[in-house]
Amino acid sequence: MNNYSCTHNSAEILPLDTVVYLETPEGIYLALRPAGLPVRVLAFAIDLLLRAALLAFAGAAWLYLGKFGLGLASISAFLLLWGYMVLFEVLNQGRSPGKQIMGLQVIYSDGTPIDWSGSLIRNLLRVIDLLPFAYCIGILCLLNSARFQRLGDLAAGTLVIYEARPTQRKSLPEVTASPSARTLTRNEQHALLNFAERQQQLPKRRSEELAAIIAPALHIEPAQAVSGLYAIARSILGLR
Repeated sequence: MNNYSCTHNSAEILPLDTVVYLETPEGIYLALRPAGLPVRVLAFAIDLLLRAALLAFAGAAWLYLGKFGLGLASISAFLLLWGYMVLFEVLNQGRSPGKQIMGLQVIYSDGTPIDWSGSLIRNLLRVIDLLPFAYCIGILCLLNSARFQRLGDLAAGTLVIYEARPTQRKSLPEVTASPSARTLTRNEQHALLNFAERQQQLPKRRSEELAAIIAPALHIEPAQAVSGLYAIARSILGLR
């Protein structure tokens, strides 16, 4: 996906691979990438190790208090087993420590942040996902879901996605900006920007070949096709 694909018209967007497209009230399309089984297993394993370490530390500390300490240890174990995920998901933007390390995030299927009710539902249903052993139901459900949702996710209406990473816009060739001789459609603007941003990836002859195909439609002389397209691309972005 390029940096501009999120603004396409819905009729022109063709979902590729496991990308999920959502439309915001402002008419902007967000591309979300649901996380598959391997990375989620790693995130869960990290959280499991952290909980085990915390439980061992808390248990060792409470044992010095005798029977009263045993009661506190039981409460600590319950909170770690059932409250750990919920607290982190709600208070840390859908990210437990394991998910944060693996670059994952839990959100609602409509793109909104997860809240207490959604997190409670998806985590309480782990009891069913665990059956009959080793998350068999959860794994089978996840592998048969187009959005990689286990039973808890389906019930809560949530998705586990890769966090969106801010990307820097690639630099455009240093030429004097010049507007197009005719009005360009949104798709044409995207195509020109993509062409200009790929300047360092394309061989010179390939750039000239592609530019020669586009130039006549934009009333650009063949000899100035490449620089002319670069100039229009800079004009689209408001550069000089």
